[in-house]
Amino acid sequence: MATSSCVRELAGVFLKLGIIGFGGPAAHIAMMEEEVVRRRHWLTREQFLDLLGATNLIPGPNSTEMAIHIGHQRAGWAGLLVAGVCFIIPAALITLLIAWAYVRFGSLPEAAGVLYGVKPVIIVIVLQALWRLASSAVKTKLLAGLALVVAIASFRGVNELVVLFGAGVIAATVHGRISEVPGLPAVLGLVGSGPVLTNAGFVTAATTATSFSLTSLFLFFVKVGAVLFGSGYVLLAFLRADLVDRWRWLTEAQLLDAIAVGQMTPGPVFTTATFLGYVLAGTIGAVVATCGIFLPAFFFVALSGPLVPRLRRSPTAGAFLDGVNVASLALMAVVTWHLSWAAVVDMPTATLAIASAVLLRRFRPNAAWLVLGGGLVGLVIMHG
Repeated sequence: MATSSCVRELAGVFLKLGIIGFGGPAAHIAMMEEEVVRRRHWLTREQFLDLLGATNLIPGPNSTEMAIHIGHQRAGWAGLLVAGVCFIIPAALITLLIAWAYVRFGSLPEAAGVLYGVKPVIIVIVLQALWRLASSAVKTKLLAGLALVVAIASFRGVNELVVLFGAGVIAATVHGRISEVPGLPAVLGLVGSGPVLTNAGFVTAATTATSFSLTSLFLFFVKVGAVLFGSGYVLLAFLRADLVDRWRWLTEAQLLDAIAVGQMTPGPVFTTATFLGYVLAGTIGAVVATCGIFLPAFFFVALSGPLVPRLRRSPTAGAFLDGVNVASLALMAVVTWHLSWAAVVDMPTATLAIASAVLLRRFRPNAAWLVLGGGLVGLVIMHG
């Protein structure tokens, strides 16, 4: 039974993470690991890794789903709702404010200085979390080999779902029979056909009515939240196909501005929907779009969360989860590698990264202070 103190603690932690969570899902997950594993001991590293593996196997915004999983583990159904909502709300409100300014003044507020200083700090925070999690996840030579293969496959552009399930299936097959993994055949069938069927159903319904309405806006963003795997760049392609090309509700420039806002604000990148909803229909449109895109995440976590302990109890299923876990970390490492080239671009950013690494190693400060400090230094360098 959830206690009010547990729920309040969850609200405080995830409101803070929603405010300082720059850098995308990898950075958010690194900050969550610091808060709930290292600082507060709500979960062990092994439990955290299991939730991370489960999160990577379902569609939707990974870091938001991770917050929802942690909330459910900590305080049941009340925790599930509070953690998810508190992580989403700060980013949605910041995006709403930017969208208001955008519609009123016709341009995006300046945020280059903040991002310039924050990005190298985020890279160091993610690398430290990866190191800690890998020490628990890579238990055998097989798992180390799987992590290497997944990283190479990811660099070569192989679909993330293929490498996640492939790593899990290989680990489970080496350990035992894949049919012993509870619920896996059904999950494989769902991943293979479910998103395609869901996508086709929503598109058919939506393409017959190209005139704008709040209902069609809501259904479109429910579809996106229910079927989308991948990064904000995948989100861009998904939104462009319907909102720009098919229905012509938005221009190409408006869509690119929306993606930029999602990338430069803290919290989930999916708050791009908040911006688009406001541009299309004001505050009510922002609320409708935000609820639509995040609603499936709560549903999928509520559905899949109870399976995680069940998977861990079965030796073969546990091996499957171990394979998925190391694959998740390998994917996270590849994303961090790509991001580092855009984050550490000159001597000041390299100095910021080195200073952050030294501070984390010697004094272990809260990541929030490093992120805020990096943003301030970036503003001084860019505008000083």
